[in-house]
Amino acid sequence: GVHDLREQATNNHKQVDDTPYGGGAGMVMMPEVWGKAIDSIITEDSELIILTPAGKKFDQELASQLLHSENLIFACGRYEGIDHRVTEHYQSRSNFRVHEISIGDYVLNGGEVATLVILEAVIRLIPGVLGNPESLAEESHTLESDGEKIVEYPNYTKPASWRGLEVPEILLSGNHAAIKAFRTEQAIKRSQKRE
Repeated sequence: GVHDLREQATNNHKQVDDTPYGGGAGMVMMPEVWGKAIDSIITEDSELIILTPAGKKFDQELASQLLHSENLIFACGRYEGIDHRVTEHYQSRSNFRVHEISIGDYVLNGGEVATLVILEAVIRLIPGVLGNPESLAEESHTLESDGEKIVEYPNYTKPASWRGLEVPEILLSGNHAAIKAFRTEQAIKRSQKRE
């Protein structure tokens, strides 16, 4: 479920943030508000995910790890983020895990969009969510070349010719070994372009 942080605010203005100690621009989300909110929903099998640009970069491996979690709690910060003592407090408790996660090297207004990205990546790994289970085996970031993860090869569908662009002949050949080699080669080239 979604929980409104302002319901945990202690003053009449439903304040959830205040100015940062040490000065600086922006506002920092208050630890007491977050503590009350998290305490009201946390269980022994919870994993707390704090969305922050300073966190570990989210990837497919982390999505697979989170798939096996019973109860995920996402702390979606705003402004200049959440008072770091929230992370420190919950990391010091031994009955559940805390993850600081980033979805990329950029800043968003809040963690809500990042949460949706993580949820989609995890939910699609649940058996039965995808119509064709074989799709997971051929997904982006699952191919490897000499231990390096590479992105998926380019895909094509009908028609064979579109606006003067042709589907590569090898894909029409029916030679599965040659097609597999072609796709691997294309995936490696595509990965190198991204670097």
